[in-house]
Amino acid sequence: MAVRVMKNLIVVGTQWGDEGKGKIVDLLAEKFDVVARYQGGHNAGHTVRLGERKFILQLIPCGILRPDKLAVIGNGVVLDPAALTREIDALEAAGIQVTGRLFLSSRAHVILPYHRMMEKASENTPGKTRIGTTSRGIGPTYEDKMGRRGIRLADLLEPEAFRCQVELCAAEKNVLARALDLPESVDPAEIIEQYSAYAERLRPLVADTAALLAREMNRGRSVLFEGAQGTMLDVDHGTYPFVTSSSATAGGVCIGLGVPPTRIGRVVGVSKAYTTRVGGGPFPTEAAGPEGDKIRERGSEFGAVTGRPRRCGWFDLPVLRYSRMINGLDSVVITKLDVLDHLAEIPVCVGYRYRGSGLIEMPPLASVLEMLEPVYKTLPGWQSPTYGMTEHGQLPQRARDYLKFLADSAEVEVSVVSTGPERGQTMWVPGSKLFQEWSE
Repeated sequence: MAVRVMKNLIVVGTQWGDEGKGKIVDLLAEKFDVVARYQGGHNAGHTVRLGERKFILQLIPCGILRPDKLAVIGNGVVLDPAALTREIDALEAAGIQVTGRLFLSSRAHVILPYHRMMEKASENTPGKTRIGTTSRGIGPTYEDKMGRRGIRLADLLEPEAFRCQVELCAAEKNVLARALDLPESVDPAEIIEQYSAYAERLRPLVADTAALLAREMNRGRSVLFEGAQGTMLDVDHGTYPFVTSSSATAGGVCIGLGVPPTRIGRVVGVSKAYTTRVGGGPFPTEAAGPEGDKIRERGSEFGAVTGRPRRCGWFDLPVLRYSRMINGLDSVVITKLDVLDHLAEIPVCVGYRYRGSGLIEMPPLASVLEMLEPVYKTLPGWQSPTYGMTEHGQLPQRARDYLKFLADSAEVEVSVVSTGPERGQTMWVPGSKLFQEWSE
């Protein structure tokens, strides 16, 4: 089958992240020329398995693993130069060419040591609601960006301007550190020396990536857009304040890459066959006790970057409907179907009740989400192995019924089903629009 270029397409998480977007982006990248990331930092990881090799990509788009693709990190991403250079070194050691294929936005903001210091202090402040961050400086970097005091890659590459900015910011952070009685302080000279070395290492990769993407699209080349986290962690549309600090929804592509909305063709959501969440915050369908523990064990639900155990629960249809609305989903990919193979019955949340009344819209308050009652419909399980299956017709009838119920209830087609971590452990759903485009 000849490879055909698809329209520009967004892959977005529909839950609280960790849905398996990395594998799906890697799979779809075959039909695209460029893979571009639009938000987040190195606090989230995409895991891609290629045979015996496993790659955990924290910043670099999954397209880097395909030798004929370009990879772009947009202005909406916050970059830790140390984490990025480690990732580049690991890829190059594995035989992956990076130089000439990876491009960093000159407008992307840089994570500095004092951002990590401030985040740790914030998370440990007595009486403050703990968000459960990774304390890698992501949030404070976005705060400085919005406060118009951030330092961008373009600044990092200008030694004198960088020195002045660091000295000014360090003085401000040290005042805050003393006020908060922190044991740490900021040494601007140390930062300037360390980050000047990073500047020279990254200089060949820095570009005006908005202009680069525009040129590529004007040439008729296609772009696959990827983000980190998921819809329910979006800073505006997620379970605020238990969210990330950037726009993880499809709309973040335009802001985080400088791409006009008129250049985007389709939006594909990714969802697990159940639900997980990391860190604090409301999780209406969380399965506490042995049921949740079994899903965590079978699904290896531990953070790719942090190793933290994920909270596990049942599929949440109100969340998928909300994600469909916010992102304008054309279709959805269901991952980790095989994790449910052992169950005789599978609860699915079909709605919410709060103080005796049904809810039609997603509540904006985390306090309401914590108190609402999920309404479940129990579906029969298939109790038959699906791991590694590659044809939709191979699935047990009850597994197909489960997928159809999710699609019909959320009013969005299921286009792809993943039954394992490898590229090949994936099936297309016949008749779906995405399958038709892929097959042409």
